[in-house]
Amino acid sequence: MQLFYTPEINEQQKEFSFDKEESKHIIKVLRKQEGAILKVTNGLGYLFTTEIILASDKKCTVKITHSDFFEPNRFYIHMAVAPTKMNDRYEWFLEKATEIGVNEITPIICDHSERKTIKTERFDKIIQSAMKQSLQFHLPKLNEPIPFKQFLAQKQEGNLCIAHCEETSKTLLKSAIRPNEKYTILIGPEGDFSEKEIQSALELNYMPVSLGNTRLRTETAAIVACHSIVYANE
Repeated sequence: MQLFYTPEINEQQKEFSFDKEESKHIIKVLRKQEGAILKVTNGLGYLFTTEIILASDKKCTVKITHSDFFEPNRFYIHMAVAPTKMNDRYEWFLEKATEIGVNEITPIICDHSERKTIKTERFDKIIQSAMKQSLQFHLPKLNEPIPFKQFLAQKQEGNLCIAHCEETSKTLLKSAIRPNEKYTILIGPEGDFSEKEIQSALELNYMPVSLGNTRLRTETAAIVACHSIVYANE
């Protein structure tokens, strides 16, 4: 199944028109014609079965013939991950985390972060593409980048964890996961969290967790943490 995404479509509509860019892709690139069936999601849990009634590369219009709603998972994963020095590594994390089943992502700017500025427009497109490729109907929420201190001040709900590299007592993440609960996981930059940042998180009851016996790159650690929670809920 090929999945299309547009946030504008909803269950109250009988017909819908794609924007010019998507219309051109559907008609010129994919060569879809009137009568072709398209599967469309709005990223909010809905899957719409539609039929092309106007095959225009400027305004492809479909009629909605059926809709299904898929409930979100009972567990929730919020990954707060520092940007990597090489942008493509963070983009890889976004893609794979979306495929695995992350719910929310926040780029956090830390004391040791080498990359301080983030353009989320490209990140959004990567997440959308990964959602479509993996045939999911809930688009992960991508938050704007935020300084680590401000993120902590937001007081997240659920289970709070920080994965750092300091040689201190930690709990193995996979042994601490309980099904059907919310988890917020902090993953630091290549230089790890600073001691001050770790202490600040611990004072707010973030649990220090280990992701295994080897030292992982930022993006790898984030994927391991995300997958551990999904796996524990299967």
